[in-house]
Amino acid sequence: MFDNIPVVSWLLLGGRCRACGAPVSVRYPVVEIITALLFVLIAAMTPPGPLLASRWTLTSALIVLFAIDLEHQILPNVITLPGILVGFLFSLVGPPGWLASLVGILVGAGLLYAVAGLYYLVRREEGLGMGDVKMLAMLGAFLGWRAVLLTIVLSSFAGALIGLGLMLTSRGGLKYALPFGTFLAVGAMVAMLQGDEIIGWYLGFFEGL
Repeated sequence: MFDNIPVVSWLLLGGRCRACGAPVSVRYPVVEIITALLFVLIAAMTPPGPLLASRWTLTSALIVLFAIDLEHQILPNVITLPGILVGFLFSLVGPPGWLASLVGILVGAGLLYAVAGLYYLVRREEGLGMGDVKMLAMLGAFLGWRAVLLTIVLSSFAGALIGLGLMLTSRGGLKYALPFGTFLAVGAMVAMLQGDEIIGWYLGFFEGL
């Protein structure tokens, strides 16, 4: 039990397993520190109640999906599929509300599935995995349709910038596979915490037209 205390156990054991002495990657305490910081940030920005529990739950899933997709380029169904149901259940007792959640599931999954299908028709090869589709459905369930659209825009923009940077530095070509789930995770965090402000700022450009 004492070997599983976040960060502290890793430091006390010198980054090694007590039983066999094998090295334990530094990414574990890093992820634990990031998780703690995000939980504190979310608690400071969210009143106590169902919304706070929902945001903590989604954040936990996003951290895991970010790390797994970054290293292995997979988004496990064991996280995304139950996440769709959990997100919708949270919407029954708090924001974004069940209707926005249901529409978010359909928009999140449907839009990306359509993009993947169009890419396949044009290029005759898969450009997006179904894991991304399921992850977006999960995000739609937790955040609602407006925030999931913002997540798609933010993550696509970030992915395009990183992809362009890799091409310019000769580290990747046009077919270099980027872990899109990692960008979705970052975009979803921004949309969750600042989505209303960003959407309001954007819509402000159209006032008075």
